[in-house]
Amino acid sequence: MRLILIGCEYVGTTTLANKIERWARENMGARLDDFHSHWKYPHIATEEVSEEDQALLMQLSPSMKELILRTNLEYHMHPLFYDMDDHCMVGHYIEEMVYAPLYFDYGGPGGIGDRTLTSRSMERTILRLGPGTTVVHLKATPETIRRRMKKDPHARGVLRDADVEYVLRRFQEEYDRAVYFNRLELDTTDAAPDETLAEWVRKMDPFWTEIDRLRLLTHRKEG
Repeated sequence: MRLILIGCEYVGTTTLANKIERWARENMGARLDDFHSHWKYPHIATEEVSEEDQALLMQLSPSMKELILRTNLEYHMHPLFYDMDDHCMVGHYIEEMVYAPLYFDYGGPGGIGDRTLTSRSMERTILRLGPGTTVVHLKATPETIRRRMKKDPHARGVLRDADVEYVLRRFQEEYDRAVYFNRLELDTTDAAPDETLAEWVRKMDPFWTEIDRLRLLTHRKEG
């Protein structure tokens, strides 16, 4: 299974990633415990990084921030990952294209680490190493995003209230442009997490890899 989950903060990408991990274990016998959703500003989500170190990272210059995140993006495209049966990520280079120029002062057109240029190279690499990769775009209405922001604010949330419409539009633009990948969309506006998972399972049917289909069939027979 090769996935890139994308979408505006508070739309439910991490929640769905956790649901997919459990579903894959129960229905395919697959273990997606390393669903890559870490080393992203402003929350460097690894056990090895303390609160103090995370604060220091956020004080780095834009050029140093760009260098660190570019290294992380390249790391997650290492051929060893694509030698595995599963390689699943949240955000990855698409999230960088949306958030880096807006909030972290790098990655914009013609600026430090222009993400339009680096992303085209990353896409070619993914298409070569991971054919069959599926981009899953989660979306919700601006009103829903703002309601979730107020009800359950993230400790290090990046999204600002004034930017909700813009960020939603930018993710939609990048999803619409990614026509060379398998693609599917999920609207979480009125959907509970389990409903979103069920919709994902239905819409993934055309996109399972041969290994995925074999594991699904084998697991059903064993069950």
